[in-house]
Amino acid sequence: MSAQRTLDTDPLPGRDESYWMATSPTTDLPPLAADTETDVVVIGAGIAGLSTAWELTRAGLHVVVLEADRIAAGVTGHTTAKVSALHGLVYDRLLSTRGEQAARLYARSQVGAVERIATVSAELKVDCAWERRPAYTYTTRPENRSVLRAEADAARAAGLDAHYVEETGLPFEVAAAVRAEGQAQFHPRAYLLALAEDIRARGGLIHERTRATGLHEGSPCRVSTESGHTVSARDVVVATHYPVFDRALLFARLSPRRELVVAAPLPAGQDPAGMYLTEDYGKRSVRTAPYGDGGRLLIVTGESFTPGEGDPAAGFARLDAWMGAHFSVGATAYRWAAQDNDVSDTVPMIGRYHPGARHTYVATGFGGWGMSGGVLAGQLLARLLHGEEPPWTALYDPRRLWSAVREAPALLKQQADVARHFVGDRIGTAHVDSVAEIAPGTGAVVRLDGSRCAVYRDAAGSAHAVSARCTHLGCLVAFNQAETAWECPCHGSRFAPDGSVLQGPATRPLAPRDVPKE
Repeated sequence: MSAQRTLDTDPLPGRDESYWMATSPTTDLPPLAADTETDVVVIGAGIAGLSTAWELTRAGLHVVVLEADRIAAGVTGHTTAKVSALHGLVYDRLLSTRGEQAARLYARSQVGAVERIATVSAELKVDCAWERRPAYTYTTRPENRSVLRAEADAARAAGLDAHYVEETGLPFEVAAAVRAEGQAQFHPRAYLLALAEDIRARGGLIHERTRATGLHEGSPCRVSTESGHTVSARDVVVATHYPVFDRALLFARLSPRRELVVAAPLPAGQDPAGMYLTEDYGKRSVRTAPYGDGGRLLIVTGESFTPGEGDPAAGFARLDAWMGAHFSVGATAYRWAAQDNDVSDTVPMIGRYHPGARHTYVATGFGGWGMSGGVLAGQLLARLLHGEEPPWTALYDPRRLWSAVREAPALLKQQADVARHFVGDRIGTAHVDSVAEIAPGTGAVVRLDGSRCAVYRDAAGSAHAVSARCTHLGCLVAFNQAETAWECPCHGSRFAPDGSVLQGPATRPLAPRDVPKE
């Protein structure tokens, strides 16, 4: 740990903002102001939505993109932005559960997504800090060498330029690692803002602050919005990270998790020159980015938890301490959190929304690898909408059931966790007995007039109450003090203290409640 490194007196380290959001321009695109018709409407403007819209626009279709907040400002704006086809220990798992062909198709499609970003950024002349770096999955535990060797063999057999190694660029010893060549890292918002500009230059429309609230499948399909306006289209793509419409009960196969991130300046000469991931210590993921005048910013993530559970403040402290103990960094500059959805059978769900779908499509379940997964989604969905079926169509098909059945233990555990919250949180006691117990800057669930309310007390001492029932499926929310948000532990919806939706699948705010006089 550097002698120059100091911790702020604030218990949470660094500036509460994503580095990508802090170093890119804000957007202010007009909301949908009238009913409209188009060829395709894309719901969601993260990397999956904008990549899909860009591919379709380039193919000559007219596209309308609807974004509930600001483009590339949600999950995509809070990623670590690794662009890699090496996804932890996925290849040995795929080999054992879905066979050699599935592993090869997964590698081929993911590598194609990495190269697609390289091609598009060069074509559009985007200054998105694109850097080629090797990707590593490593362990510090000698007993895990056989696991890493098996993964290296599986990844290489699948087509990656991957090798088993026992030395890396990290400033500490590892026992073993898988090294994959030719991977990359970039500034995700710089890239996506360029895509958005090109979409609009080619006649596409992007509407911010336009939340989709309803979907009618037909000829044409119709998407209704919170403002009351409707978009009619031949095809609809739902790319909202977690699907906002439960047409195929996909929520039963998805597990949401939040993951904390800290970032601090690092001397350029101490750059580990790669992207690193380990499941040791729970999880640690490391990369750097250009920072300042020739320096580097070390970005470290880990400390996962289910929304509405855990202690994010303690998680930030642990992550920051680990970073300081292993790297000679300066004072922590940024901290933020990302949200991911894991699928019970490992592979993202990209394709037709449900067994009866003819003109509705979905992209979800990227499991922390949304940069390659989102670009892959754009490529795959664009081809599906044109009547083509790439070789990996069935691999990612959301309608697959055989693999979900094979992974039944993981699926059943997910549903048991949901049931525990849905039932257990209701029969348990309230978090506090009265509003008076809630300290400034904190929130808690309180029973008021026979019903549970989510009450937040601001720094000035005023209490604000909303319904504690998530508007998605009715689970009780919990307060995340580190991020000042109400979170649903069942499916990951998040709400501001005033009840407004921060993150789906919920599309409606928490209803306001009266606060009794204290």
